[in-house]
Formats: sequence, C-alpha cells, structure tokens
Amino acid sequence: MSTVSIAFRVNGIDHRLSIEPRRLLADVLRHDLGLTGTHVGCEQGVCGACTVLLDGELVRACLLFAVQADGCEVTTIEGLSTAGALHPIQQAFIEEFGFQCGFCTPGMILAAYRLLREVARPTPDEIRRGLSGHLCRCTGYADIVQSVQRASALVQAASEGAHRGR
Repeated sequence: MSTVSIAFRVNGIDHRLSIEPRRLLADVLRHDLGLTGTHVGCEQGVCGACTVLLDGELVRACLLFAVQADGCEVTTIEGLSTAGALHPIQQAFIEEFGFQCGFCTPGMILAAYRLLREVARPTPDEIRRGLSGHLCRCTGYADIVQSVQRASALVQAASEGAHRGR
C-alpha cells in the first residue's frame, strides 16, 4: 500500500512520518512514537481508553485516522507531566486512589484536564457528565470523582501560587 507524509506536533514535539493512510492515530502514537499511555480497549470509541486531545478537543484515537491529525497538535497522557513532575490531575488520581488497574486512567485524566479548563470548580454532577464517555470496570467511580475534585483544588492552588509569584 502507498504511504502519505504527515506532520504533527505531539506533546510539544514535531513529528514527520510516512504512514499508510489507513493507520489509526492510536496505533501511530503507540507503535511509531512509543506513547503507550494511549490505550486501545474496545476499538469502537465507547470505552474512552484511547482518548487524546487534538487541538485541545477530546477525541478517540481508535476512531481517527492518523492522516486526520496532519498539521494538528496532539496531547497524550505523557504530555501532561513536565520535567518529570506529575501534572496536578495525575497527582490527585494517585492521592485519591482514582484508579485500580489503570487501563482507563489516561483517558479519564485527559477528560478531567479538558473539564477543568472549562469549569474551574466542577460539582460532582459536572464531573460525572465530563467523564461520562469513559468506562471503568474496576472502580465504582466515587474515587474518580473525588480525584477530579482534588485535582481542581490542586490546579487552583498552583494557579494562585503562580499569580502570587509574578
């Protein structure tokens, strides 16, 4: 099969690849770029494990051809941490036990990241709606909701600290 050239930025790093047009974004991220935090579960866009941000919007990487990301900015779970430090949302999921097996966790964290960009202090109902497209088969979701509430507090504290430091 013929290949096409794509160029996109993933987690702040520019990439140029020659790929078959039928390749899914999830497969390119995992197999070509080694970003295995993007999990492939149902392969039908239902579970949310493959969620990434494409130009800031949540997308299912198992449903998107990689060529559709040409010229775009992609953020995976690996792109949230900086200089080896966990993002406050990642830290909150650890502190509040918002995961068990961890398979759904990257998608949940990215959905929480997007939610917290829109709603600084979401209510438990807003959190449930924000994560409604993500399935977890291990936890009862209560710890996940608590994790997002804790993340909200951590993000707010970090933001306030950054504003004071100016």
